[in-house]
Amino acid sequence: MGLVAFAALLALIGLRVPIAIAMGVVGAVGGWILNGADSVGFIMGSVPFEAVFPYGLSVIPLFIMMGVFAAHAGLSRGLYDAVHAFIGHFRGGLAMATVGACAAFGAICGSSLATVATMCRVAMPEMRRHAYDDRLASATIAAGGTLGVLIPPSVIMVIYAILTEQSIGQLFAAALLPGVLATALYMMAVWVQTRRNPLLGPAGDRIPWAGRLRAVVRVWHVALLFAVVIGGIYLGWFSPTEAAAIGAFGAFLLALLKRQLSREVMLSCMSETATTTGMIFLILVGTAVFNYFIETTTLPHILVQWVGGLGWNRYAILAMLILFFVVLGCFMDALSMILLTLPFVYPLILSLGFDPVWFGILMVSVVEVGLITPPVGMNLFVIMATTPGLKLQTIGRGVVPFLVADLVRVTLLVAFPFLTLWLPSLVR
Repeated sequence: MGLVAFAALLALIGLRVPIAIAMGVVGAVGGWILNGADSVGFIMGSVPFEAVFPYGLSVIPLFIMMGVFAAHAGLSRGLYDAVHAFIGHFRGGLAMATVGACAAFGAICGSSLATVATMCRVAMPEMRRHAYDDRLASATIAAGGTLGVLIPPSVIMVIYAILTEQSIGQLFAAALLPGVLATALYMMAVWVQTRRNPLLGPAGDRIPWAGRLRAVVRVWHVALLFAVVIGGIYLGWFSPTEAAAIGAFGAFLLALLKRQLSREVMLSCMSETATTTGMIFLILVGTAVFNYFIETTTLPHILVQWVGGLGWNRYAILAMLILFFVVLGCFMDALSMILLTLPFVYPLILSLGFDPVWFGILMVSVVEVGLITPPVGMNLFVIMATTPGLKLQTIGRGVVPFLVADLVRVTLLVAFPFLTLWLPSLVR
């Protein structure tokens, strides 16, 4: 019954039924077949409330609100100009500056799609004006946008922490070094491409040190906001939920001080926050109903026993899981993939003796690869929608070097777990 339900769920997703509805329907129907109508009635009356009731979930709308206000305050332009001032004169410097600005904006936004949509409006016109090839320009924005999923605060990481009962602060600390590593590898991918073909990304004009200093001064408030939110969590000044509230209020003040908050913009920010939060919470409700049914089938327990009986090395099983996530990422978005597979994968990871915090960062790193993997990488479609005339084939060819960089990063995280676990060990 568990296997049949999983196949039915994939079929509904393939038919473009929203994943929240698909999981809820399969879980309810499967529970009715296995346990009867009375049991399903009880579950449908209690599980949805329990799925969205925990106090810790309030961090999600707050971090979303922080990112929305940051986007409307125009912080992305200042971040882009600051990074561009230092490295824009190098060959491929504008593309490298885009990666750096995506990392910085992701640190206050926490959403890959929002980072891509915002940076595309800022960086794409500039790179086209400097005769950058569309393959490199679009692929750089698509890849840089994935840093919004990894670099804290990350909404997907918060959801992973809540579902697996791990510390949000520990996960945020664990993600910092992998986030820096991802940024460096993406910049290296740009450097290698422009080294082989200088026409992909011509060098820009060198900005004098006075101009660089002015560009940095213009974004001091962004650095302060990030330091207060993330540094406050690591230093124990406040909880992640309190940090999210401070971050949302700080981003609101920045938008207010920059005179970007008209009545229409304020209503748009509130609407976007509510819509995104509602979508995530609805998925959590569907996931809770589906997971309750899956638990009654004992499928996760049977899967752990079956894998244990194979006699494989645990790293061979991990490699199989990574390949599975990469393939699945070609057809599903990151959040749906995590919520769909976590009930099966997490017990297996614990049985193999892997650290759940380390695996959380690895899972998010692998899942983000799906955001730039054709044919349904979400970041690719956001760029196409934002940039008229850009074809999917153009972006698809351009992201290949960045996918290679992702492969290198995942390999390093598996080979050297201290890259993930060193900082959490300092803040415990």
